[in-house]
Amino acid sequence: MRTELLAEMKLSPKSADLRRVRHTLVVFPCADALPEDLLGHDLLLATLSRRGKKVADLAKEPASAAGSDGGLYVWASFDPEKSAFERHTLLRKAASLLFEEHPEVLSIELCGDPGMRASMAECAAYVVWVNGTPMPAQRKEADKPLKRILLCGWTGDLSAVQACAAGNVLARQLTALPPNDLTPAVYRKRIRRLAREEAWEVEEFDFARLQRMGAGAFVAVAQGSSEKDAAIVRISYTPKRPQGCVALVGKGICFDTGGHNLKPAKYMAGMHEDMNGSAVALGLLLAASRQKLPLRLDVWLAVAQNHLSPEAYKQGDIVKALDGTTIEVVHTDAEGRMVLADTLTLAARGVIGQPDLVIDFATLTGDMVVALGTRYCGVFASDAPLGGDAVAAGVASGERVCLFPLDADYESALDSKVADIKQCTLESEADHILAARFLKRFVGERPWLHVDLSAARHEDGLGAVASDQTGFGVAWGLEVLRRRLAAAAG
Repeated sequence: MRTELLAEMKLSPKSADLRRVRHTLVVFPCADALPEDLLGHDLLLATLSRRGKKVADLAKEPASAAGSDGGLYVWASFDPEKSAFERHTLLRKAASLLFEEHPEVLSIELCGDPGMRASMAECAAYVVWVNGTPMPAQRKEADKPLKRILLCGWTGDLSAVQACAAGNVLARQLTALPPNDLTPAVYRKRIRRLAREEAWEVEEFDFARLQRMGAGAFVAVAQGSSEKDAAIVRISYTPKRPQGCVALVGKGICFDTGGHNLKPAKYMAGMHEDMNGSAVALGLLLAASRQKLPLRLDVWLAVAQNHLSPEAYKQGDIVKALDGTTIEVVHTDAEGRMVLADTLTLAARGVIGQPDLVIDFATLTGDMVVALGTRYCGVFASDAPLGGDAVAAGVASGERVCLFPLDADYESALDSKVADIKQCTLESEADHILAARFLKRFVGERPWLHVDLSAARHEDGLGAVASDQTGFGVAWGLEVLRRRLAAAAG
């Protein structure tokens, strides 16, 4: 059974048998008056009147009411002028009112303008799919996931939406696992199982092999763990006629203590989620391959733990990365950029030729959270057009990103007297930018996007997603890949 198993979807041009469906989401186009064919028309008018609300208010906040049949109805007004993020947020709030009762079957009723039903169907289906599968931490709900969705009023193709939802759910499920359930060894086993299910190719560069190869930056971090189960894992998807190759890189630190520069308890809490970048890269691979995008995708995951032990790397160490760069270790809690250095080197070299684009995902710096909070992610781009595409993909997907500078003069802060470069500085100035400059060295001249996942976790949900783990990056990454294919097609 696949980890991210979604609820079954059944499409129908007619309304569901509401005697058998107790939970119904009604979606209709924004207007000053209700459509005559709106399900629960009179009940909604009475509900709005009792609450002193107008029909137009349903584009800002959903309304709910219990019907005389004992069912729960929630209405939301779909405004095409609002952003994807705003539409997702409204429908997430609407669906959450239904999910509070943990239904096994849920109906989505589309009413009104037939020309808008495709957009309404895609948005509503995505929101219900991503929130219908409980996360591992939700113990009370875990025995009763949503089993079936009845989408009524439209019968088009939702396979692409389903693939994106599956990728998002996979990323969140992996991220939510506690650290004793997702050690590097267990994670690698899960990846191999998923690869067999999806017919992907897998290659593992284990600790001993990386030592022999000279991947000193990765090994420096991994050596602190007594298990020596860390690895760089490559997973590849190759369609029949690929129209280019993209490398996806993910930071997979299964637990981060901070090493010798030990984190205080407040900041060590939740550090099992420091592997979120790798989960997003895996989720994006799952979504893209199930959509059968005509791109070769090579995914490189830096799977390790940052432990404190007598063998762990220390401040002042000088290590040599896979590309020959010597690195002065300044702070052992900046381990993410260390494991990514060697992983990006492998990704940029490629398997069968260099990739056309490298994208890395990482919960990398606290500075990015300080800069943006947890509603946006920060992105860095190797050139301005690529940065523009990244921002546009955020607008279109509902996963918003903010572009940050990558100017070369920032790197002077990383000048070292004893090595080619410092890993970081002990000052607090612009660490998110310095981390990006550090990583850029290991990508070379390849087109590159670096995503610092400040929105990987947002309390009580973000956009389409109601859980604290957001899966941010899967929908955004799909949009980046689609735009790249469209541009190549002319």
